[in-house]
Amino acid sequence: MNFDLVWLIPIFPLAGVLINGLLGPKMQKNNKSLVHWIACGAVGLSFLVTLSLFVKLLGLPADKRLYDFTWFSWISSGVFHINIGYQIDPLSMFMCMFVTGVGFLIHVYSIGYMGHDESYSRFFTYLNLFMFSMITLVLADNFLLMFLGWEGVGLCSYLLIAFWFTDIANAVAGKKAFVTNRVGDFFFAVGMLLLLTRLGAHGVWSLKFSDVFANAHLLSPHLVTLICLLFFLGCTAKSAQIPLYIWLPDAMAGPTPVSALIHAATMVTAGVYFVARCNVLYSMSPYAMQVVAIVGALTALLAATIALTQNDIKKVLAYSTVSQLGYMFLGLGVGAFAAGLFHVLTHSFFKALLFLCSGCVIHAMGGEQDMRNMGGLRKKMPITFSTMLIATLAIIGFPGFSGFFSKDEILWKTYSSPQGSYILWLIGVLAAAMTAFYMFRLIFMTFFNECRASEEVQHHIHEAPKSMTVPLMVLAVLSMFGGLLGVPASLGGSNIVERFLEPVIGLGKDKLLQATGGPSLIHRVSETVPAAAHHSYSIEYQLMLATTLIVFCSILAAYMLYMKKRSIPESLAEKNPSFYQLLLNKWYVDELYEKVFINPLRSFSFFLWRGIDVVVIDGMVNSTASFFLKTGTAWKSTQSGYVQRYAVSFLVGVFVLIVYYMYVR
Repeated sequence: MNFDLVWLIPIFPLAGVLINGLLGPKMQKNNKSLVHWIACGAVGLSFLVTLSLFVKLLGLPADKRLYDFTWFSWISSGVFHINIGYQIDPLSMFMCMFVTGVGFLIHVYSIGYMGHDESYSRFFTYLNLFMFSMITLVLADNFLLMFLGWEGVGLCSYLLIAFWFTDIANAVAGKKAFVTNRVGDFFFAVGMLLLLTRLGAHGVWSLKFSDVFANAHLLSPHLVTLICLLFFLGCTAKSAQIPLYIWLPDAMAGPTPVSALIHAATMVTAGVYFVARCNVLYSMSPYAMQVVAIVGALTALLAATIALTQNDIKKVLAYSTVSQLGYMFLGLGVGAFAAGLFHVLTHSFFKALLFLCSGCVIHAMGGEQDMRNMGGLRKKMPITFSTMLIATLAIIGFPGFSGFFSKDEILWKTYSSPQGSYILWLIGVLAAAMTAFYMFRLIFMTFFNECRASEEVQHHIHEAPKSMTVPLMVLAVLSMFGGLLGVPASLGGSNIVERFLEPVIGLGKDKLLQATGGPSLIHRVSETVPAAAHHSYSIEYQLMLATTLIVFCSILAAYMLYMKKRSIPESLAEKNPSFYQLLLNKWYVDELYEKVFINPLRSFSFFLWRGIDVVVIDGMVNSTASFFLKTGTAWKSTQSGYVQRYAVSFLVGVFVLIVYYMYVR
C-alpha cells in the first residue's frame, strides 16, 4: 500500500460523522444496526489502513522511516504557508495504531452498552468525530494542524462527557472539562505564536515540525525554555496534570465507553505525545525537562493518595489515570522518551480494559457505581472478574504483565538518568505502592465477600453480552503480553519499542546529553545518581526486586483490610477523621480553586456586567438615545400644523430681532 493513502485514516471516521450525523436519527428508527455498522466500520477501516502503513514502514530501513504527505494548501498569507499534511514516521504510526485499534474495540463495546439509549446515533456520531480529531492530532505534520485536532478532541470531550445533558451533574462536568482545557489551550496557543514569530525573525516562517526542529538552534535557551513551559501548561490541561487535572475525575459522569476511549486510552495521552514529538525543543531546555519530571512525579503521588479513599468505582479509575499520566511525564522529564511512550501503549490496553470492565459491573448493577454497595460479583460475572483482575495486575506492575515492563523502565530511568534523581524514584515507588493497594481494594470490594446490593438488584446481576465481553478478552490478552514489546536488555530483551522510536527521539537524546549549564534543580536537592551508561544490571535487579516486594506488601495490606479484618478501615477513618476527610474530599483542591480563582473571577465578571456593561456602556447608549428622543419630542411640538401657533412664533421672532438691533447692537 502506498503512503499517499494516509488521508484515508482520518477520512473514514469523518465520513461516519457525516452519514450518522445527517441520516442517523432516521436510520435509528428504521434499522438501528446500520448506525453502529457505519460507525464501527469507519474506525475499523482506519485501523486496517493504519496497520497496512505500519507494516510497510517496518519494511523500510530505520533511517528511511519518514514520509511527508501534503494533501492540499490550507493557509497562504505572504511568506507564511500551512498545508493540510500528514507525517508518517515511527511516532505517528505508533500512536495511530493503538488509537484506531483500541478505539475500534471501544466502538464495538458501545453497541451493547448504549443499545437502549434514545440518542444512539448521536453517541456514535460524537465517537467518530472524536476519532477524526485524535487521528488528525497524531498524524499532523505541523503545529497548527495538530492544534486543530487538539481543539477537536477538547470539543468532543465536552460533547461526550455532557452526553446525558439533562442531568445537571453531567452538564456541569462537561462545562468544567471544556473551560479547564480552554485555559491550557490559551497557553498552548501563546507558545505556538511565540515560536512562529521568533523563528520568523530569523526568516523561518513555518510551523511544520521538520522546519521548526531543524532551525530550533536559532532560538535562545531562555526563549526555548519559555516556549516549552507554555506548551507544557497546555499539556497539563489535556493530560490532567497539576494544576489543571481537576476536570478528569468529574468527567466520569459521562457514559463508560467515553471514559475508556477519551479519558484512558487516547485524548489524555495527547499531552504526552506532544512533549515526545517536541523532544528536540525540550531537550534543549534542561530546566523545562526538570519541571516536566517534577510535575509528573507529584501528580502521580497526589492522585494516588486521593484514589485510596474513593468509593465510586469510576472515580478510583479516574484518579488512577491521572496518576499513570504522571508516570508518563516523569519518564519524559528524565529523558526516557521511549519509556514514557511505551507506558502510553500499555496504559491504553489495561486502563481501557479497566473502564470497560467497570462499565460491565455498572451495567449489571443497574447503574450503581458505589463499591460499598457491591461485592460477591466474582461468580456471577466470571469473564468480567477475570479480565479486570488481569488489568489490575498489569496496572500495578505485577511481574510478567505489560505494566511491569513499562513502569519499571520509567522507574529505572528515573533513578539512573543524569536528569533523574533518587527522590523522584522514591516518589514513583510510593505511588506504585499506593496503586497496588487501591486497585486491589477495588477488586476485593467489588468481586469478593457478600453482595451488599438490594435483593432486586442481586436478582438481575448477570454477565454482559458478547458485544461487551469480546473486547474485554482482546484487551486482556494485550494487557498480559503487550509488555513483551519493551522487554529491557537486563531481562534478556531488546526493547523493540525503544529501537522503533529511536529515529524520532534520537535527536532529542543527543541534544539532552549535550546540554550543559551547571547542576540541575533536581540534583541540588538530591544525592548524585550513577549515570545509566555506567550501571550494572545488579543495581537494576535490586531496584526491580525492591519495587516488586513493595507492590506485594501493598496487595497483602489490601487483602488484610478488605478481606480479613474489614472493620479496620472504618476504625482508622474514625480515629483520623481530619486526614480521612482530606483524602476523601480530594485535598480540597476544587474548593481552593473555587475561592482563589473562580469566585474572584465570578465577582469581577459580575462587576463588569453590572458596573461597566449596564451602568457605563448601556448608560451612555441609553442616555444618548434618551437625549435625542426628548429633544425630538420637544421640537415635535413646534410642528403641530396650527396656523395660529406659527403666527405667534413669527411675531416672537420679529420681536426678538427688533430688540436685538435696538439694544444689543
